[in-house]
Amino acid sequence: MSEAMTNLSRKEQVIRKAAELFRQKGYAASSMRDLAQMLGIEAASLYSHIKSKEEILRTLCFDMAAEFRASLDEVEQQDVTASEKLRRGIIGHIQVMARDLTASAVFMNEHRHLSQPYLRDFLLLRINYINRFKRIIEAGMKSGEFKDTIDKKLAVMTLFSSLNWMPMWYDPVGTIEPIELGRQLADMLVNGLKKN
Repeated sequence: MSEAMTNLSRKEQVIRKAAELFRQKGYAASSMRDLAQMLGIEAASLYSHIKSKEEILRTLCFDMAAEFRASLDEVEQQDVTASEKLRRGIIGHIQVMARDLTASAVFMNEHRHLSQPYLRDFLLLRINYINRFKRIIEAGMKSGEFKDTIDKKLAVMTLFSSLNWMPMWYDPVGTIEPIELGRQLADMLVNGLKKN
């Protein structure tokens, strides 16, 4: 077991390994038996650390959502232009994803397996987060920084379509650091909204 995993509580180790499993096989195809096998323990002993497979998914999804919100909270409090807020919001989003690409992939792709009322709560958090970016774009249009002819919904959906694919293609051992990746994406996306 890696040093990083050794320093985690047993419950955190279970959640990390489960994230790997959910990313590889998908949530629906993963079983607690599969997870126990990955951890090298008996399936029955998993339940002393975690109540259910869905508890793991809830923890992964809601913890990631909290990280995204905290990153944007910090950006929104800064006294900068709308275009700079959008840039910093994009960079923050990329940095949150890069901290744990496996959990990010599960967050993006497997949240639909949450049961009610958790799915509803999760989707409300996601809509709220997206709308906060939309308000930044609207502020940029009002201030004259951004083109006012752009459809706001199209702009924000394009933004998230670009950002949220990152866990599928980004290689953390590659040549580009997350901060630089965030800067490059922010430049491309923000410059597309700016007036000439």
